[in-house]
Formats: sequence, C-alpha cells, structure tokens
Amino acid sequence: MNKRLLIISTLDSSQPFGAFTRPFYLGLYLAKYFEVCQLGLDCSAVNYAPSVSVDSRSLSSYIKAIQKCIEEFRPDIVYAQETLPGLTALISLTLTKQKNCSLVLDFHTFSAFEYWSRLSSVANPFKEFLQFIKTYIAQGMLIFSGHPIIAAGESTPRLISQWYGRKPSNIYCIGNGVAEDLLNCQFPSAPDPYEVLRPAKIVVVVAPKTFQFPSNDMSVSMTIEVAKHLEPFHQKVHFVVIGRNISDVDQPLPSNITFVGFLPERKDFVNHLSYADIGLLPFPKQAVAGGARNKALDYFATKKLVVSTPEGLRGLEEFRHQQHLIVTGYSVKEVADAVLDAASHLEKYQPVVETAYALIQEKYSWSARAQAVAEILTKTGEH
Repeated sequence: MNKRLLIISTLDSSQPFGAFTRPFYLGLYLAKYFEVCQLGLDCSAVNYAPSVSVDSRSLSSYIKAIQKCIEEFRPDIVYAQETLPGLTALISLTLTKQKNCSLVLDFHTFSAFEYWSRLSSVANPFKEFLQFIKTYIAQGMLIFSGHPIIAAGESTPRLISQWYGRKPSNIYCIGNGVAEDLLNCQFPSAPDPYEVLRPAKIVVVVAPKTFQFPSNDMSVSMTIEVAKHLEPFHQKVHFVVIGRNISDVDQPLPSNITFVGFLPERKDFVNHLSYADIGLLPFPKQAVAGGARNKALDYFATKKLVVSTPEGLRGLEEFRHQQHLIVTGYSVKEVADAVLDAASHLEKYQPVVETAYALIQEKYSWSARAQAVAEILTKTGEH
C-alpha cells in the first residue's frame, strides 16, 4: 500500500501558472508513488487527487485546515512548499503531536534575499523591509527546525549558509520542470494568434501579476523600454506581453507592443507560446526572481530562441550563453540589440534552440522531477 502524502502549498488558481505549476505538477506525478492529498488556497485545478482549498492566507486558517487534514487523511509524509505552508505545517504537526508523520520542506525561492535585494527599487521600502524581517524569521525557523529541505534553486544552500551561518545537512536541489503539453506541442492546430502582426517576428514576454513580488512588473517595464528602442524596426520585431492588459500600464506605449491579458485557458497559453518566435526574459538585476524560472523552461520546451538577462536564468545555471540561449547585459540597449539580432537571424540560432530543447527533454520534465522528489520523500518517510 502506498504511503499517504499531504502536499501543502499556496496553489491559488484554476489554471496553474507561474509559481503554482510546482505544487500542481509535482502533485500530479507524485500521485504515481503516493496516495496524495493537495491543500492550498484554491485547488480547483487539482483533478488527480483529493484536495482542500483554504481560501485565506492567514496563519490560523492554514493551521485549522491542516489539522483537519491530518485528522481525516492521516498522512505519513507532509510536503510543505514555500514559507507560509512550511511554517503552518510545522506548527500543526507540533500541536497535534504527530510522531509517525515526517515533514519535508520546499523552498521555491529564498524570499528574504529577494526582499532585501529589492529594497532600493520598490515604491514602499518600509513595507518591503517589514516583509523581509517577517520572512527572514519565518524561513529561519524552518531552517533551524532540522527538517529536510528541497530547494528549487542551486543558489539556496549557499544563501542559507551566508544568511544564517548554517548549511542544512539534508538539503536537496531539484528545480522546476516542464509540462507534457508544452514538450509535445510542436504542431499547433489552432490558428496563429499573431497573424495580424506578421511579418514581424513575435517576441513574447510572460508576466502575470503575482502576489507581493514585483519581479514581473519590472520585466514589463523593461520590455516597454526595449520596445521603444526598437520601434523604428516595428516591421521586423513586435513584442507581445501575456498576463497583462493595456489598462495595467500607465504610460504611453510604442506601436510595436501588444498586451493580450491573462489567458484563462491553458490551451490558449500553449498556442500563444507555440506561434511565438522568441521568448524574452528581461529581468533587471534588482528583480531577483528565485527558483528555476518557469517561463524560461516553457520557452525552451516550445523551441523558442530565448533572450535573457543573467537574472532571468536564476535557478537555471545549467543553460549557457550561445549554447542554449542568448544572454545579454542589463541595459536596455544590450537587450534590444540582442533581440534585433535574434529576430534577423533566427535560422542561424536554430542549433542553439535544438540543443536547449534536447536538454529540456532529457532532464526537465515534471515526471523526471517528481521521481527525484519521490525518492527523497520515501527516504525521509523511512526514518
């Protein structure tokens, strides 16, 4: 009989995207190895296992829901992803005095470092500083609890050592993956959503609004500046931003940029990626997005030539400039020049695209990631 696994996260969408893809797809494939139950803010997308939606980010709501889940589902292992779920799981297991249930933590990002790095560039630094203090204390409690940690980024163990003077002995690095619908969607049957924008090459930027973290806001701002720089070449290059509406922008826009809003249907998102020519990751240094970038993986999986700043590849250090993608500097001009060169010489960069796709297929499917996580969870559950 399979062990029972309770996954706790901040999953909050009927259509998993961004940070929500990690708990959703790991849960989907972990169901091959365990009897799974998902608990999150909105688990309406979970159709592969029983689920519980908390509908509130408050500590008390999470603790109450977890305690009820422990009582009814009786898990052997609790897998808590991110800071809030980790802290509430730790408190709940302590309060219910669970001795036969092991806890494994998952750090999508090293959030304290992200808050600290953005202090000088946000509109309300005092609020950001308070978030930094709260997160630093909360993550510290998790780190010093001694429970195993699965980190999405290779930099997390180093940052923990720097910020807390301690490197956990039981920390494992397993990044994000790619869904099968992207890996296998090479010949879309739906019409080209960019037909009216042709013959320009389509440069796509995925930037939905995210809770608390302004990284995507920064990438949209840089995209607009890059588009302005390349407006004289509007017949060659057109930028498309997925996840934002034009009403979200309060500045004049150049003619070579289109906002298509949030795409509620997964099939529409896949279609928009499939027909694009270039995937852009225009993150300034202060954006500090953590974990393996889902956007980069999605671009690679749909065989897009990727143009990225160094920050756009945080958590994906295995991917190299000119071997798997084009890495630029941080200035608007450097990004713009790289985009124009890529759009003008797509055929030249086809071997780069193929090399990146081969690496994605070999190591970055969610199925392969879940298998690696399952081995860690199983080993932990045996102690």
